[in-house]
Amino acid sequence: MTQKNNRIQNHPVLSVERGQPLNFSFDGELYTGYQNETIAAALIANGIEIFQYHHKDHAPQGIFCANGQCSQCMVLVNGFPRKACMEMLQEGMHIQPLDGLYHLPVDTGNSQLYPIIQKKVKVLIVGAGPAGLSAAIELGSHGIETLLIDDKNKAGGKLVLQTHRFFGSKELVYAGTRGIDIAKILAEQSQEKESVEVWLNSPMVGVFSDHKAGVFKDNRQYALIDPEILVIATGARERSLPFPGNTLPGIIGAGAFQTLLNRDLVLPGENFFVIGGGNVGLIAAYHALQAGIHIAGLAEILPQCGGYKVHLDKIKRLGVPIHTSHTILRANGSDHVESVTIARVDEHFEPILDSAQTIACDGVLIAAGLTPVNEFFQQAQQFGFHTFASGDAQEIAEASAAIVSGQIIAKRIVSELDHSRAETLTIQNLENVKKVLSSKPGNIQISERKSKREGVLPVFHCAQEIPCNPCSGLCVHHLISIPADNIMAVPDFVDPDGKCVGCAQCVIGCPGLAVTLVDYRKDPFFPFVTIPYELPVDKSDIVGHSFPVTDRDGRIIGVAEVVDLSQTTKMNHTSLIKVIAPAEIAEQVAGIRFEPEKPIHIPEFSTFPIENETIICRCERVSAQDIRTLIRNGIHDLNLLKAITRAGMGACGGKTCEPLILQIMKEEGVPPQDVIPFSKRPLTIEIPVHAFLEPEQNGDEIHE
Repeated sequence: MTQKNNRIQNHPVLSVERGQPLNFSFDGELYTGYQNETIAAALIANGIEIFQYHHKDHAPQGIFCANGQCSQCMVLVNGFPRKACMEMLQEGMHIQPLDGLYHLPVDTGNSQLYPIIQKKVKVLIVGAGPAGLSAAIELGSHGIETLLIDDKNKAGGKLVLQTHRFFGSKELVYAGTRGIDIAKILAEQSQEKESVEVWLNSPMVGVFSDHKAGVFKDNRQYALIDPEILVIATGARERSLPFPGNTLPGIIGAGAFQTLLNRDLVLPGENFFVIGGGNVGLIAAYHALQAGIHIAGLAEILPQCGGYKVHLDKIKRLGVPIHTSHTILRANGSDHVESVTIARVDEHFEPILDSAQTIACDGVLIAAGLTPVNEFFQQAQQFGFHTFASGDAQEIAEASAAIVSGQIIAKRIVSELDHSRAETLTIQNLENVKKVLSSKPGNIQISERKSKREGVLPVFHCAQEIPCNPCSGLCVHHLISIPADNIMAVPDFVDPDGKCVGCAQCVIGCPGLAVTLVDYRKDPFFPFVTIPYELPVDKSDIVGHSFPVTDRDGRIIGVAEVVDLSQTTKMNHTSLIKVIAPAEIAEQVAGIRFEPEKPIHIPEFSTFPIENETIICRCERVSAQDIRTLIRNGIHDLNLLKAITRAGMGACGGKTCEPLILQIMKEEGVPPQDVIPFSKRPLTIEIPVHAFLEPEQNGDEIHE
């Protein structure tokens, strides 16, 4: 069997570092992985994409969320079922694809037992993402005893997956800094607080009616935490989408895609199609391009993409086809995605079938939105905990807004614990900031350029109102301004005295790669244009050669010769490409293309004779047709649907399928007041039973 090597070898932003090699077997074949990587990452790196076969219909299953929220990546590890995306690889593991129902091996009694930890804390924060970390830092600044837990081996949440520079306020949320670096800053600040204790690899197991919370510390020892105040900052989960073939291996959520790329340095495929034009889809598409993955296209059902225009423009300038007012009809393939079929939609969002086109790809990236992971918060409320939700668990927004959300919750807690330190005015100010950071993109302001074609000047290609102000602090002569009371405003450049010296700091530091520098000083007819660039490129391959240049919207407007490429450590992985362009187009130039556009391959549809079903419940393989038939027969109670079909009875507890079932109810014309939702099961996370057993000493149980 030929083994693949789907590992990233070079990356324009990330350091490619791996731990010690580890040997393991999968389905009897020997493979090599690395220390500190998950089983899922090791399998995909070795070209293994089918993790299990469903017991109901033997359908192949691959990774989807990479966050422990679903169970599609379940495998057998030394005979025991494990979620491959959450279990770390170890030397000598014997891994098998889960094929149908399994039988647990006989317990050898060799499991190591640990005493149950009993711990009282003032504040327990669940989730070490941007909201949880910022809340812990604020509480630690006031000396409040805080325990911060997270189920991952590194603090930072989704920040550790973000290689791009962040938007927002430079003063408040590190705008202009890459997400991976913000994660390090926040993690280090939390560790510096003496009153803050951090437990990583420690998932919350459940919250209970006696106001205690169960935690699986270090993934080996059970702990019962008795908090005075509970903060839930558990982030969000991927939304699934209903379409035929939606569970084929290769269909992957945007968060899982970024996890494999930017955390694990593993390539989940070579040619992806993206569904969803919000910020998540646009950013994930750009991350794919950084890693060398081709993006065959992006489909958005709305007439325009909902994400920031600067994110959209970045991938359009790199040649990604954008299909607005389009939806996915189906994913094609037998045991893996081989193509997608998309179609235009009408004003009612119904597909126009005669507009369908099939595009070859080996993966589909789903960025259809997020839902809050707030079940612990809801259950804690029911049990009477003194509890708060923060970040995406409270409201889906940008990570910058989550940082402020954590600060707000922490300040409220400080005020409650010590009324003398009440900061009502500060909290209100932060609420206003959070509202701005959470706001949708505003108007597009395109002003006519009136350049004198002399001197040197930056050109701003960020025409849309979004919360962002880093460029205003980058100019040493303060020639770039954004109103302090309105960071949604587009930048203004005023230089009546010709002070701009062309230092290009504004070009380097712009989060949207939306600033270029035009220098007329040497030749007003053929000025130099400096373009920011963050994809892999070799200086020797481009200098002295001419390439197509594009405007802000990705339209090719001419050809320009590259005369220089510069990249230093101070530029933090942003390269500057200097070209000579005709003055007529110089101020329109916003990007450059080094790779020729690849023709869209239209596969023969006859190679896909079997049309896959649309699956609503991934865990139990319940189809949309099964659900619709029962709804049309008058069943509007999701609990009755569950009893008949098992939809919602799987490992995810209905978290993935319930929104899809409610969507079908709406499509079938069922009034919302007639729909009875799932009865919520007691929320727990799977841990080994032996974790609840304790060693005995002199006949007495030991507790900490």
